[in-house]
Amino acid sequence: MENSIFIGLSRQVALRNKMNVIANNVANMSTPGYRAQNIVFSEYVNKSPNAPKVPVKDDISQVLDYGQYQVTAPGTMSQTGNQTDVALNGPGYFGAQTPAGVMYTRAGNFEINVLGELVTGAGNPVADEGGGTITIPAGSTEIRIDNKGVISNQDGEISRLMIVEFENEQLLEAQGNGLYKAPDGTALEATETVAIQGALESSNVNPILEMTRMIDVLRSYQATQNMLKDEHDRETDMIDRMTQLK
Repeated sequence: MENSIFIGLSRQVALRNKMNVIANNVANMSTPGYRAQNIVFSEYVNKSPNAPKVPVKDDISQVLDYGQYQVTAPGTMSQTGNQTDVALNGPGYFGAQTPAGVMYTRAGNFEINVLGELVTGAGNPVADEGGGTITIPAGSTEIRIDNKGVISNQDGEISRLMIVEFENEQLLEAQGNGLYKAPDGTALEATETVAIQGALESSNVNPILEMTRMIDVLRSYQATQNMLKDEHDRETDMIDRMTQLK
């Protein structure tokens, strides 16, 4: 197989992965606190086995998609009036309990389950500042959450939301359901984030931008497919000509 086909196929694989990321962004346009994702590309030189250190004509320069990064711009904040909805103004994240340990989310559309626990929209228990579960006492008629995440009712303080910040948000790995996994020891006490009760942060996905990117990926994929077809036709024609010479 010719090198041009290897290169074209590597580009198609990368474009397919990029399309998957864009499709996921579009699917989460209405998800509270969702952060849009983008894919990261680089050039990958596949060395010829006959060239130990220096580039030669047999080296293949391919496309390598080696990761993703999130758009950290905040989404639009809207008032809901729901006393268990909380938005974060600043770079912080809420803690949430999962089977894999504490993870982090910007989605503050919290609810109270049948056990009286404060949970995320996906059903994960919201973590308190120590990583434990937050239980709202039965008969709580007025739930208040101040700008530091302290939760109280008519009888006094109940608990405090885990709100943390990260020096480098790009280290967070998206896990689905609006959750992010962070490397151990990277969660820091929030100093630049305040909680706002009765409000929600919307997704920061720009639908027009994502649709434009989707069209661009489709055109690039089609152009690469046409190139591969032309290359296949060229090789087929060459083989036919060589066969006729014999």
